[in-house]
Amino acid sequence: MTKLKGAVIGAGYFSHFHFDAWNRIDEVDLVACCDTDTDKVNSVAQQYAVPNAYTDYRSMLDAHEVDFVDIITRPDTHLEIVTEIASRNTAMICQKPLAPSVDEVRQLIDIVNDSGVRFMVHENFRFQPWYREVKQLLDGGVIGDQLHTLTFRNRAGDGWGDDAYLARQPYFQSMEKFLILEAGIHTIDTFRFLGGEIANAWCVHRKLNPVIAGEDTALGIFQFDGGGMGVYDANRFNESTAENPRYTFGELLVEANGGTIRMYDDARLTVQPLGEKERDHDYVPSNGGFAGDCVYQTQRHFVDGLLNNAAFETDANSYAKSIAVQEAMYRSAKSGTWEKPTL
Repeated sequence: MTKLKGAVIGAGYFSHFHFDAWNRIDEVDLVACCDTDTDKVNSVAQQYAVPNAYTDYRSMLDAHEVDFVDIITRPDTHLEIVTEIASRNTAMICQKPLAPSVDEVRQLIDIVNDSGVRFMVHENFRFQPWYREVKQLLDGGVIGDQLHTLTFRNRAGDGWGDDAYLARQPYFQSMEKFLILEAGIHTIDTFRFLGGEIANAWCVHRKLNPVIAGEDTALGIFQFDGGGMGVYDANRFNESTAENPRYTFGELLVEANGGTIRMYDDARLTVQPLGEKERDHDYVPSNGGFAGDCVYQTQRHFVDGLLNNAAFETDANSYAKSIAVQEAMYRSAKSGTWEKPTL
């Protein structure tokens, strides 16, 4: 069996989902990890049996010849790290957001393209099992061949109070662009996966919790190239009634010319053809890992792409289209008008 040697940069909260997934992919051998926090990097190295731990990623890459690097750091560090790794001609998978500003995103994508290095964005929501299942139902024509509307509603409930976000990712409080940049991008990419490219975007957003810098609620409307519409209704302040709000992160309604698909917050899927009653759709999503084990499926896709020299669904150029929609939403919130995604 071909083994890919990997290194990880970042040992914060979300890195644990990455390390767990790498340890379950037989074709991967993690040889080193890095974080500027000595205690954190030593802790994850011990927990996930990574043999070498560093506090400087350049020193780590000097010491180990690897096939890929997994970047799980704050967005304001990505441009520097990606530039360094691209200069070493090493493949990489990088967490979103890609960068805190659209100018840095453009620079990062140009560097990746100019270097020719294999690069994938760790955009894991499209790899959640319910969305893969909905995509199969749509492609199979189960509710027709013309999408009417995708509607996603999210109430995270983790953003109220003075201590909002501090337990997991405290830097969320200081992000000047927050909800759409950090979480809304997931829905944008998922909408593109399910409904095709987005031609126009309209958005309003606001801040409900005064202790944070950026927006924490938004309403967005999208026009797809194929004629359908998308509705994004998100709020991190108020709570849902879900037993686990961080499983599906919300509810999805898919309407087309032949009926409706509903995704409930417990991952149950139903199909309702026109003129018929709603019925359960039989599938078995994972309860392991993060959100249906989507981190594992994302990294599995990355490894398969490397081993088979196959395209990544979320490579730099493809993911740029999601970022273009994100920026159109921010522009629309300022202009009050529809905006075309351009990057």
